[in-house]
Amino acid sequence: MTDAPRLWSSLSADEHEFQYNPQKAFPHFKDYQAARAEPNRKAREELVAHRDIAYGDHPLRKLDVYPAAGVTGAAPVHVFFHGGYWRAQDKENFAFIAGVLVPRGVTTVIVNYELCPASTLDGVVDSALAAVEWTHRSVADFGGDPDAVTLSGHSAGAHLGAEVIATDWRARGIDPAFVRGAVLISGIYDPAPAIGTSVNAELNLDAAIAARHDVERRAPVIDCPVSIIAGGIEPWHWIDQSFRYAHHLHRHGRDPETHVVPGYNHFDIIGQYLDPESPVMRAVLGQTLAGRRPAQ
Repeated sequence: MTDAPRLWSSLSADEHEFQYNPQKAFPHFKDYQAARAEPNRKAREELVAHRDIAYGDHPLRKLDVYPAAGVTGAAPVHVFFHGGYWRAQDKENFAFIAGVLVPRGVTTVIVNYELCPASTLDGVVDSALAAVEWTHRSVADFGGDPDAVTLSGHSAGAHLGAEVIATDWRARGIDPAFVRGAVLISGIYDPAPAIGTSVNAELNLDAAIAARHDVERRAPVIDCPVSIIAGGIEPWHWIDQSFRYAHHLHRHGRDPETHVVPGYNHFDIIGQYLDPESPVMRAVLGQTLAGRRPAQ
């Protein structure tokens, strides 16, 4: 993929912004979060939850655990990373994911992580990996199976999921087989084109930081099922990132499942978490429930 920069180097400044800043492509992006407000409120009010558990000293190194309902024995675990271009959003807006998974017997972990510009992308990624490590080491205290963890993420959260796949977990003293699957939605996998957008005023990316976190060039370490999903009406350069990352995994002997879902944009595709029959939830439930262990 050494020729990847040519994919965007000929774009005008305005076209580059459109292709690589989803808020410019879909200026009514806030409407989609508003549409999820009611199921999100219901989940936060009705589910048993352990909120704001610290997994480090930084004030954003906190996560919420929603224990599975109706499970005998250790429950499979699903970890979610929100989007926001590494510089926005909060776990409190994504409780609705637990609202769908918890009644199906899945312990759900909704993660906050460090954000730019207060942190660099190095800190963002390190905090996300620390959240996954905390989940593996501690989720049994909440009824979860530490060796049956799946994850999903949207946009920048998909990049963080890909960082999990590219991390040497054995160096942390952990068998990487604890990750049973990943669903990566509308992701950005090479941070370099973000340098040319207005968002970089907050990200403060430079070429060195972007290269360190380019998961299109770092070999995957975890070998687990991966589903890569994008919206059909996202800008083509954004969709193409999903195909490039799928190609990267394939070159390393993996067999990723890749979907472009017609009619969905970068923001309303998150609503697929509310529909168990959607491509997103079929992938999440298929991976997660496949990891369920029988009761002892």
